[in-house]
Amino acid sequence: NLGKMDEMIFRGIEKVDKVRGVKTIILDLDSSESPVYGKQEGGAYNGYFGLTCYHPLFCFNQYGDALKVKLRPGNVHSADGVIEFVEPTLGYYVARGIKVKLRGDAAFADPKLFTLCEEPGVKYAIRIKGNNRLDEAVADMMSRPIGKDRTKIITVYKDFLYQAESWDKPRRIVAKIEYHPGEIFPRVGFIVTNMKCSNKKVVKFYNKRGTCAQWIKEGKYALNWTKL
Repeated sequence: NLGKMDEMIFRGIEKVDKVRGVKTIILDLDSSESPVYGKQEGGAYNGYFGLTCYHPLFCFNQYGDALKVKLRPGNVHSADGVIEFVEPTLGYYVARGIKVKLRGDAAFADPKLFTLCEEPGVKYAIRIKGNNRLDEAVADMMSRPIGKDRTKIITVYKDFLYQAESWDKPRRIVAKIEYHPGEIFPRVGFIVTNMKCSNKKVVKFYNKRGTCAQWIKEGKYALNWTKL
């Protein structure tokens, strides 16, 4: 039955995509909390959100359409079941010759997801948490550039190859280093990607992922998704 429901959704998506003349689709992965108020099956305490909830997984496109949602127990990891969740959607678009790009926060930095995207040529930009090795790779960028205006935010970029122990090969990492007025240390963020464009464009592409969170809020507060 769930498979048939997916087919129904894809038939609707196909009609809308034809009207839009879609040549490239951008998929945003995210999760959120749906509080429960009782003993609903699957409701569980989530330490990150600090409440008893479900922990649904979402896939939106760049137009704000919720292509797929999975209701999950409240105590699962943000990326739990993401491969099975997103694989049919990737396959649907790839089979139609539509270019696919995917974004996700650090919770989705899973080598299995990287491989799933790389095999059919799907481009991705996924945030990755910092660690000692990543920090060492940008150690030469940690001093504020000399001669720059200290009253303004200064942003610099660096990319390099990195391979974590659980990865089967090195992958491109784009680092964004921001120096803020009045702050001693810069703010550093890392993105793992297979995109070939400039560092700045990779970061700009990733940052637009924030609109996904806004669409989830719209669903919660305008459509009352969380009234469970």
